[in-house]
Amino acid sequence: MKATTYSLLLAVLILITACLGPASMREPGYASGFYEGSGRGLRGAINVRLEVSNGEIVDIEILEHRESAFPGLAAMEELLELVLETGSTDLDAISGASYSSRGFLEAVEDALEKAGS
Repeated sequence: MKATTYSLLLAVLILITACLGPASMREPGYASGFYEGSGRGLRGAINVRLEVSNGEIVDIEILEHRESAFPGLAAMEELLELVLETGSTDLDAISGASYSSRGFLEAVEDALEKAGS
């Protein structure tokens, strides 16, 4: 192949990658609305409410939990931001707050199931 063909192929690949970006990680197809879910943290139930619009998670509210402020709640708040950024719950637990992390992500997944993923 000629150099111009490689350059064109590279440009197309870069364009495709740029178009996919972080949105490609989002799980499409959720029904718009508010959904509640629950998971089990270190100290008990973790309840969340998600707002879904146009198939994407646009807001997450932690309704109830019994986790400590640090590291439990701090980890859940960090994960909340990451879920909103990526649209995914396929995230690692926060070190030092594994149970709180897993419980929060479980609660979000529970709510997403209700949204019809």
